[in-house]
Amino acid sequence: MKPDRSAFRSPGRRAAVAAVATAALVAGCGGGGTSGGPDTGASRAAAGCPAALEAARAAVARAERTDPAWSGPTTGPPAAPGRSLVYVAQTMTNPGVAGVAAGVREAAAVVGWQVRVIDGEGTPAGLQAALSQAVTLRPSGIVIGGFDPQLTARQMGRAGAAGIPVVGWHAVSTPGPSTRPPLFTNITTRVAEVARISADWVIAESGGGGGVVVFTDDSIPFARTKSELIKRRLADCPGLRLLATENIPIPDATQRTPQEVSSLVSRFGDRWTHSVAINDLYFADAAPALRAAGLPGEGPPVNIGAGDGDPSAFQRINSRAYQAATVPEPLAQQGWQIVDELNRALAGRPPSGYVAPVHVATVRNSGGATSWDPPGYQEAYRRIWRGP
Repeated sequence: MKPDRSAFRSPGRRAAVAAVATAALVAGCGGGGTSGGPDTGASRAAAGCPAALEAARAAVARAERTDPAWSGPTTGPPAAPGRSLVYVAQTMTNPGVAGVAAGVREAAAVVGWQVRVIDGEGTPAGLQAALSQAVTLRPSGIVIGGFDPQLTARQMGRAGAAGIPVVGWHAVSTPGPSTRPPLFTNITTRVAEVARISADWVIAESGGGGGVVVFTDDSIPFARTKSELIKRRLADCPGLRLLATENIPIPDATQRTPQEVSSLVSRFGDRWTHSVAINDLYFADAAPALRAAGLPGEGPPVNIGAGDGDPSAFQRINSRAYQAATVPEPLAQQGWQIVDELNRALAGRPPSGYVAPVHVATVRNSGGATSWDPPGYQEAYRRIWRGP
């Protein structure tokens, strides 16, 4: 029997959700969760989180802006002519990795650099072969596109011995320079900021009440940290309840997510009002199961992805098809930043230190776009590269 969700389709859905929230957020564990007890007047009176809700709404309003002023570098070395770089991709089937590669190519064309992309095809052996080939080519710089350099420690050692600067994108969990592994700098948003704004969006969208499922991959330390930070922030709102934490390894997501989602619908019914996933891809795999259960594309459950913001995520958001929001990386901008950081390395200058601020994309502010491309960065980098 399909759960009756008609009460949540009315304009008063959020108020109804808050009214049925029955207990404080309960910490979940990988691969499962807990369900709540009977609703009582006392628990309803204790539900909600006025202070957290106010702060969340303010943070989300800032993050949803589509016209932020450029806060990145405005000075730096002019572009060195005639350079080359190799972008070693974790796999070009990953939309985030491919989006950054496109940005690198676009920026390199502006400064007249040659770019070669080598696809590691998503396996340790493939990545080792790809980075070995990159070092053999003796480029001016190498980009680690979306994989852990520890998988290619020997090849990284060869790059260092050859004096080739290496810039990472999502190579380690934190932005900035790294000594182990040796990276001139690593480009990524801050995981704590992404986790917090994802949780804040749930708090704000729900009005401070409802039941949440978190999807994560505990085998990836970066993903596990992100999901724990999400849950920690959600716990600031006693009106929200953590129903379950689903630990689904990303390589298994296509096979396992539909089964797990069907089970969640059966277990929690109308109590499941919101979801947060450490990567948008979980909702691509969840959509068929939610559709088969007869649930509306706009929710509930109302879903936000805390990572990447690939084109398919934007398509789901724009068509209201089982994803309502994403916290996207500015992939093209990060590609331009990679070129700028390598130019700084080649000029003997320190990295810029720039970290892109978090952004939340929804159907209200995406304008039908399939990526987050903030304004101002191209003009800023062009001015830097032209020199005085």
